[in-house]
Amino acid sequence: MTASLWLTGDAEVDGLLERDFFALLTGMLLDQQVTMESAFAGPAKIEQRMGGFDVRRIADADPDEFTALCATPPAVHRFPGSMAGRVQAVARAVVDEYDGDVTRIWSDGDPDGATVLKRLKALPGFGDQKARIFLALLAKQRGVAPAGWQDAAGAYGDDVPRSIADVRDPDSLRRVRETKQAAKAAARAAKG
Repeated sequence: MTASLWLTGDAEVDGLLERDFFALLTGMLLDQQVTMESAFAGPAKIEQRMGGFDVRRIADADPDEFTALCATPPAVHRFPGSMAGRVQAVARAVVDEYDGDVTRIWSDGDPDGATVLKRLKALPGFGDQKARIFLALLAKQRGVAPAGWQDAAGAYGDDVPRSIADVRDPDSLRRVRETKQAAKAAARAAKG
């Protein structure tokens, strides 16, 4: 296992992400249209409000009550209703397909990187890019590096600081943000 995670800058929140792979997966799920730190802090908010972070309890929670829990200020996400549903859908998939053990996504049958990527993309809310980033995060920071993971992760497998997979401290967070801003500027310029 690699060094301690630094994804939010809050040692308690990062500790949850480090010890609970489902919390880490949930943070990745929430990482859209909010800052990376806010997304990855979401699981800790759920943990505090539920008195623990348990994939089965999340999957089985009453949807209206779970949505209310996610919407309570400070909200788990800027779109608490839709994201509450996604969190529960991912939890349900992990319970139903992996008996509640998220690590089976990358351990069942000793899969290669392409297989892990395929399994991640099959999860609700995980498109190609999000799945590639999470695969890179697993390999770069959690010691989960199946054969061929770099090819499967695509650009996220390289050394350019471009995603949460590359965040290890405030300086690397700044570099990731700069890379993202440069990519957005280039895309705007290309549109003319």
